[in-house]
Amino acid sequence: MSRNVLVINLNREPEFQPLLEGPPKTCGMRSGRVFLKPGQSIGLHSTHAHEEILVFLAGSGHAVIGPNETSYEIGAGKVIYIPPHTIHNMKNTGTEPLEYIFCVAPIHENEDKKHE
Repeated sequence: MSRNVLVINLNREPEFQPLLEGPPKTCGMRSGRVFLKPGQSIGLHSTHAHEEILVFLAGSGHAVIGPNETSYEIGAGKVIYIPPHTIHNMKNTGTEPLEYIFCVAPIHENEDKKHE
C-alpha cells in the first residue's frame, strides 16, 4: 500500500495523459486526463467494481449513463459521480475540445451488494 505523496503536472497536449496507474504508487486508485475532440466519445463501458468521479476542465457535451442511457449535460466546471457497476459514455457535442480528469477507485464487493 502506497503512503507517498505524488505531485503530477498536467500537460497541455491534446491527448490522453495517465496520472495515477494504480499499485504500487496508489492503493488502487487510477486517474487520467481525457481529451476528446468535437464529435468524439469514449465509448460505452462499465465501472465494474469501481466508483468513478469525473472533473470537467473545458468544453461541453453529454454523459450517457445507466441501462436507460439517461443523458446529462457535462462541461467545464461540472463534476459527475458514477457508481459501481454502471454503464456510461462521455460524448463531446460541443465545438471545442472536451477535457476532463477521471479518478477510479475499487470498491469492496460485499459493501456494494448491500446497495443493489
